[in-house]
Amino acid sequence: MSNIKLFESVKIRSHWSEEEQKWYFSVADVVEALTDSKDIKQYVKRLRQRDEQLNFNWGTICTPLEMIAADGKKRKIQAANVEGLLRIIQSVPSPKAEPFKRWLAKVGYERLEEIENPELASQRIRDIYKAKGYSDAWIEKRLRGIAVRDELTDQWQKRGIKEQMEFAILTSEISRATFGLSPSEYKELKKLPGKGENLRDHMNDLELIFTMLGEASTTEITKTIDAKGFAENKTVAKKGGKIAGDARVALEKQTGKKIVSKENYMQLSEKKKRNLK
Repeated sequence: MSNIKLFESVKIRSHWSEEEQKWYFSVADVVEALTDSKDIKQYVKRLRQRDEQLNFNWGTICTPLEMIAADGKKRKIQAANVEGLLRIIQSVPSPKAEPFKRWLAKVGYERLEEIENPELASQRIRDIYKAKGYSDAWIEKRLRGIAVRDELTDQWQKRGIKEQMEFAILTSEISRATFGLSPSEYKELKKLPGKGENLRDHMNDLELIFTMLGEASTTEITKTIDAKGFAENKTVAKKGGKIAGDARVALEKQTGKKIVSKENYMQLSEKKKRNLK
């Protein structure tokens, strides 16, 4: 499970390891949050040069994990768990070090709570969107979309889809069949920056609904025919997306309005966000 955490309004890319039951965080994002450095790579390089012991153990402390890079694509970046980050923080002279340690403890505690009570995770996501200004109606659709997506990816994992690239390709097939655009093309249309911006957070109600229809249809077909392997699931993804795509085209003919929108929610005021429908 990968997502974005916020520390003092700074985005920290994170990944929850189900196998280890641990959070991993982007080292670059953490260093940026603590130092406000304009050149993170050089800062980390100098940091390792100053601290020989840290440099010697760097390969143990850090591990490459796939997260969303600045260009919006998933790439392997240096990540560390809580213990590793605490060691790195020791070498970072920053007044934010202690607040960040408390933040790490809070993030870890909240995850343990969510494991014991999964409803807390949904409530926290709802609270985050609410704080950003999204309407209750939009939030409910977004959360339902997350549940639909999770069910689909669970089916893919059960059927031999393991590589992140394969997940991306299958998702792209559904999107192309539904909207005539891949996710990257869709983000470009909406003029979304790469790092940390989720396309679905910038979809209106109908865009979310047709996204759900494409993925829910794919899930049902997958289970019905018991699709296995990447090739077969790719064919199913196109079929599931086409169901949503046909419905989209039919609605567009009836209304004379395009479903795919160039609009995003990057610059909307809090008042506008609350009025989204």
